[in-house]
Amino acid sequence: MRTPVTIIGAGLGGLVLARVLHLHGIPVTVHEADPSPTARPQGGMLDIHAHSGQLALDTADLTDEFRGLVLEGRQALRLLDRDGTVLFEKDDDGTGASPEVQRGELRQMLLDALPDGTVRWGHKATGVRALAEGRHEVTFADGTSAVTSLLVGADGAWSRVRPLLSDSAPAYVGRSFVETCLHDADTRHPATAKAVGGGTLVALDPDGSGTWFVAHREKGGTLHAYITLTKPQDWFAAVDFTDPAAAAARIAQEYDGWAPELTALITAGRTAPVLRPLHALPDGHRWDRVPGVTLLGDAAHLTAPNGEGANLALQDGAELGQALAAHPDDIETALTAYERGLFPRGAAAAAAAPRSPTPQELIRFFTGWKS
Repeated sequence: MRTPVTIIGAGLGGLVLARVLHLHGIPVTVHEADPSPTARPQGGMLDIHAHSGQLALDTADLTDEFRGLVLEGRQALRLLDRDGTVLFEKDDDGTGASPEVQRGELRQMLLDALPDGTVRWGHKATGVRALAEGRHEVTFADGTSAVTSLLVGADGAWSRVRPLLSDSAPAYVGRSFVETCLHDADTRHPATAKAVGGGTLVALDPDGSGTWFVAHREKGGTLHAYITLTKPQDWFAAVDFTDPAAAAARIAQEYDGWAPELTALITAGRTAPVLRPLHALPDGHRWDRVPGVTLLGDAAHLTAPNGEGANLALQDGAELGQALAAHPDDIETALTAYERGLFPRGAAAAAAAPRSPTPQELIRFFTGWKS
């Protein structure tokens, strides 16, 4: 296949696609809005599933490199009541199929596996338009543009490429995360570090109030938490996130009466809490085949976080790369074959997590996820 592939977005899915294409000798360029690989934090821990993300990395011939990133013991799981009572606990005995890695390290591994110059940094796509015969033109914020016969939108929730294929847009799901971090927690916050344990903590109010959160133990004693609040967006608009202490105090009010070792994840951090509104595309999102363009990852099937997003993006990228390699002289056959698997995969992921979880549902969900 000699047709160059243009990928918008250097996230995990776009980079795996670029790597698989490179292995098959298919020319590829990735355009990324960030000015450099380290321009912004890349997020926390990811559990990479054997049946999806790990298979994708194997397709990319990066299994050994991936294994070198795995943080041992992080598949441990604790489910706590609001008062700190342990409802469920599972140690990491080394037999789990979803090892944990840091997202930033995984992304850097993928970048290191590509030839220099594959990713063009500081290329923020500002518009895309269709030309004749399946070609598309992408314009960038720096005034440059690119014309391509094969365009892949790997550019996330607010994809610039998606409107070529679909009129659907992400909608707020009715809840948001507030992201927090405690650094050097074993020394500075030993009670909270003990509550989190060696891997993942899930703490919730059994009355189904919609207040619950997840915390992960990262490298260096860092505890990374995602505090969940089921509130409309205008509620969060009234919280002054430019004042970190005031924002943390306001969020903590919603967790009044919880054990102090748990609420410390909200109030004791030295970094500002970050609001993460949760959006999703319509369940079963799909489109009719449009020549010369397709989507992967959140651009294709954005859902509220459920442990599947990064794995699906990796799987999408690997399977699209395989389809293009299998049909080097027929782009449309390749894209049709890829989308035939993409659509049901996205629909299944959207239904994977309970919307208003009870303790029993979370036990079933997280034990299945971590197994």
